[in-house]
Amino acid sequence: MELFLKIAAAAVMGMMVFYAWRAYQQWQEHGPKAQKGDWQAVVLPLALVVGLVFLLVAMVR
Repeated sequence: MELFLKIAAAAVMGMMVFYAWRAYQQWQEHGPKAQKGDWQAVVLPLALVVGLVFLLVAMVR
């Protein structure tokens, strides 16, 4: 029974990768293109999250 579960889990993961790859290809073809200033809109929140995590780690030590 354990072997069957491993095979079933591998099949499910394979199907997930297959569908995710197809969605990725469709999104690359028909998705929105980046505009000027998009990177700054992403980097600022990421920098804030990294700073918060660093602050929390520093407070615990």
